[in-house]
Amino acid sequence: MNHTPPQYESASVGRDVSGPPAPERALGQLYDFVTGDEDARVCKDIPPASCDDQPRNFFAYLGANLLSKVADELSSAKLVLPWLLGALGAPAVFVGLLVPIRESGVLLPQLAVAAYIRRMPRRKPVWILGALLSAAALGAMALAALTLADAAAGWAVLALLVVFSLARGLCSVSAKDVLGKTVSKSRRGRLMGWSAGIAGAATLALGLGLGLLGGLDTERLLYAVLLAGGGVLFLLGALVFAAVREQPGATAGGGNALTQAIASLGLLRTDRDFRRYLITRIGLLTLALAPPFYVLLLQRSSDSAITGLGLLIIASGLAAALSAPFWGRLSDHSARWVMVLAAALGGVTGIATWVIGENGLQGPALTWVLAGLFLSVNIAHAGVRISRKVYLVDLASSDNRAAMVAVSNTIIGVAMLLGGVVGVLADIYDTATVIGVLGLGALGVAAYALRLREVSADGAD
Repeated sequence: MNHTPPQYESASVGRDVSGPPAPERALGQLYDFVTGDEDARVCKDIPPASCDDQPRNFFAYLGANLLSKVADELSSAKLVLPWLLGALGAPAVFVGLLVPIRESGVLLPQLAVAAYIRRMPRRKPVWILGALLSAAALGAMALAALTLADAAAGWAVLALLVVFSLARGLCSVSAKDVLGKTVSKSRRGRLMGWSAGIAGAATLALGLGLGLLGGLDTERLLYAVLLAGGGVLFLLGALVFAAVREQPGATAGGGNALTQAIASLGLLRTDRDFRRYLITRIGLLTLALAPPFYVLLLQRSSDSAITGLGLLIIASGLAAALSAPFWGRLSDHSARWVMVLAAALGGVTGIATWVIGENGLQGPALTWVLAGLFLSVNIAHAGVRISRKVYLVDLASSDNRAAMVAVSNTIIGVAMLLGGVVGVLADIYDTATVIGVLGLGALGVAAYALRLREVSADGAD
């Protein structure tokens, strides 16, 4: 009886003609079902030796990415950590520093770190190290939540958040490079979409659970459990990511960090497509900056801290669960159009929020309306997060992918710090007006994104 192995668009090497073991065959069948592959598996823009390993790598990357996403939600600097510091009595100045430290700590050091990572033929160990450091930081935060209070708690959480953010930066700068080497070009959006969608469902369950809790006596223990749970998920993620089979890659550009950083910045001058992408991504920060202002509006209409937090987490989880798989599949066809559509949705939502805020809606009705608007802006943000990642991975090559990721994230880190000035506007004008201004900016970015070159599998030349 003849056995015909699966055919690939790019020939793989080292295939065992007797066929893979039963677990590998089952994983391959599941992979074909999830990606829609039938007679031929797509094998584009990855080393030929990685073709046979695609099902294993797809699900290992999916599992690790899913676990890290849920862990990030359990330690969110936009939702969980502010509520934690408030419960511990930390001064408000510490709460105001959470998001800038979280975002810039992840992004700013990456330009230098990427030079060292490029020296490594395999970048998987960098992600694993970042996950282990993240787990340690969250475990220490959980301990601080149980033992500290007031300013001491604020200083401890901020210091540990610096460690956590730097660790997540290691994961970020290595993850896209590993993805680009192990999963085919037209399957990356599906992977990230499924990951975000399942993580959103888990987040939704978390929000529903919090909605059933209440009372200040439970807050300290509750937040400690959330943070410790995030640490455990990072440990599991490191174990799952270790299963990825990564082929050795290019190591060019792994010299002195400062020299390579300056050389990497030259991409802004020489690569017009990358420059336009970066301008678009800077503009898309209007959606990243908006959610905290929605939180401010909703906090004023909610009677219970934990219930209000639960409602926001439910909205965030629903947004990812409902939209991420759709955004991911659409990004495989055209990541450019997903950026356009998502930015437009966020812009319309922001303007609608301003209109509602100006009409003076009050009471429980306002709470539910704001929760719906928060859901909408998170759907838009989910589309932006998936599409910008897919676009950058598809735009880059194996030789410059790590450099592009590092340059992009570093410049966005600086822009994020400068974007903190938007908070000053809330002291001058009302919060709804700030959201409206950000909404107008998002519409402008949607128009600009139309100028991006099409690089996705179905639309590229």
